[in-house]
Amino acid sequence: MSTGTATRSKEEANKALVTEFMEVFSRGDVEAILAFLTDDATWWVAGAIDGISGEKDKAAFGEMLAGLSTLSTTGAIALTPRALTAEDDRVAAETESYAELTNGRVYNNLYHFVFELSDGRIRRVKEYLDTEHTRAVFLGA
Repeated sequence: MSTGTATRSKEEANKALVTEFMEVFSRGDVEAILAFLTDDATWWVAGAIDGISGEKDKAAFGEMLAGLSTLSTTGAIALTPRALTAEDDRVAAETESYAELTNGRVYNNLYHFVFELSDGRIRRVKEYLDTEHTRAVFLGA
């Protein structure tokens, strides 16, 4: 097998992992979501939104997810990947979210995620999103 084929196969596997992660995320099962992450994983969210933005370790990310799930009528925020690009152990994902919230608002945001993978699990995530939409929908600000 050539190196190009091996790399392509690895990159396709990484894109499949990210797609599966988003499917599980969309169901809102926090334990299943966290199972995709390495023990030392970090999740960083852009902006300056209290309780959401900044870098979180795996445990803090799980706590944030558990809190957010109580705000959605389905207990989850659905993530739909619109485009994926992979190189080595990184996957970039253009993504759209959707959730109807218990406060009557609809959360429909666009994201750019950068996933860094290690041994078939997610080690680091950077999440870029429309912070003003997030603030308005979740905090009413």
